[in-house]
Amino acid sequence: MRRLGALVLSILLIGSPAGAAYAGHGHSPGHPGHPGHPGHGHGHGHGRGHGHGLSWQQTVVDADQSFRGLDAVSRRTAWVGGGSLTDGGAGKVFRTTDGGRTWADVTPPGTEGLQFRDIEARSAREAVALTIGNGDASRIYRTTDGGATWEETFVNDDPAAFYDCLAFYPGGRDGLAMSDPVDGKFRILSTSDSGRTWTVLPTDGMPEAPTEFGFAASGDCLVTAGHSAYFGSGGGASRVFRSDDRGLTWTAIDSAIPAGDAAGVFALTFRTPRQGVAVGGDFEDPADGVDAVSTSRDGSTWTSAGDPAHLGEDVSFLPGTRHALVLTGESGDVMGTSISLDGGATWKQVSDEGYHALDCTRDGSCWGAGGDGRVAVVTR
Repeated sequence: MRRLGALVLSILLIGSPAGAAYAGHGHSPGHPGHPGHPGHGHGHGHGRGHGHGLSWQQTVVDADQSFRGLDAVSRRTAWVGGGSLTDGGAGKVFRTTDGGRTWADVTPPGTEGLQFRDIEARSAREAVALTIGNGDASRIYRTTDGGATWEETFVNDDPAAFYDCLAFYPGGRDGLAMSDPVDGKFRILSTSDSGRTWTVLPTDGMPEAPTEFGFAASGDCLVTAGHSAYFGSGGGASRVFRSDDRGLTWTAIDSAIPAGDAAGVFALTFRTPRQGVAVGGDFEDPADGVDAVSTSRDGSTWTSAGDPAHLGEDVSFLPGTRHALVLTGESGDVMGTSISLDGGATWKQVSDEGYHALDCTRDGSCWGAGGDGRVAVVTR
């Protein structure tokens, strides 16, 4: 962990060239696609982000997938999920247990036309995966044997619902999934048995949101921190919603990130249950990162922070640091990765490679997953 923090500091002291960013509006510009090859994905260092110190050691796992679901368990183990780039193709799930050198295709059966947008993994054996879309395209799968077999534990039966992301509380038993508003309110699913069963929660304690929606861009539009859960919105308003009672009641506050038809909050991360960062931007103008970052010290109020050179689809505090953050985004030809050493107040672009999803592990690795089947891990 200290090694990664020292690496970040050396990057910013040395400096690096600016790059760009690629995004994907999880809700509207979905990426239906093409089934990937069976078996194992291969490729070693097919691309490196340009920068003096930080680079993404990139592998193309399956060029026919757009990866937006990612959960890194450790330096060795990570899971990714995506959607095919060919209409009607299978959405796929891959897993590595050797630091990304090889990837096993562990896709559940019957996923043609589905898009995996979020994966939450507890180990190399246990993971829960979400597919997104209207009606029964929103599904939740669970495996306890490393993807050898999967159980379909939830299939949405409401044509008005569209699930965007899911998250588990510490310990992995209790979890939530978030849908775009139904009848003017965001809908929440709940599990108390590690994803084996799911229940739609009542909406009495959910604020009205008649013009808002979520972004299934990176799997981090809904996150947990301690006993609290947070999710972000966009569209007619750009807000951060918070619950302290396992999703039964919520408060909503302006995020300080501008709203728009393709704009709002894309992802959140928390260092403590109250110290958090929200990132987003506008997929219609992905090269403009102005007002794309907001920070909170109390989990209740949000203040506009520094302006990266690109939008942010995902963000993570760096392990072993108090204020260092990494942010990444990918939207068409515009992509990039930036780092902040001051909690988001200022940003420096350190790579011209960008990704949809990002995850940093406690043992000091950071992973990215994006379009064209790219998966990467940060290296010297």
